[in-house]
Amino acid sequence: MALRWIRENPARWDADKARIVGDAPAGTFATEYRELVVGSVAPGEWWRVEDDGKTVAYGWIDVVWGDAEIVVAVDPSARERGVGTFVMDRLQLEAARRGLHFLYNVVPKHHPRRDEVTRWLQDRGYVASEDGRLLRTALRGAAA
Repeated sequence: MALRWIRENPARWDADKARIVGDAPAGTFATEYRELVVGSVAPGEWWRVEDDGKTVAYGWIDVVWGDAEIVVAVDPSARERGVGTFVMDRLQLEAARRGLHFLYNVVPKHHPRRDEVTRWLQDRGYVASEDGRLLRTALRGAAA
């Protein structure tokens, strides 16, 4: 497995995003992703992960008040192989490069694997906050 981290600038909705993000079970991601049209600009900063030329995951960041909401989407066929951790590590570096303070993720209440995803994030240093977000600090100096 030789994973490649590729920035999309600008990120446009395409067949791979529709397959991995748009076709995810209801409650996994915000509903507006299901409504995007191929060719339209995707909100936030996006990166894709390729394995031998096939897109197997996406990571994206939305910056709000100096903090980064990060989202990871992994093709079901690529799960349990470290791809999600690869994406999280790269997103953390991207946030640190931008001088962002915190990374956070919100696992939707109706996410079909909410408990599992929450534990996965906690295993990677995220801590639950009172408002339902899972937070961790961005690595300072990681971009060096």
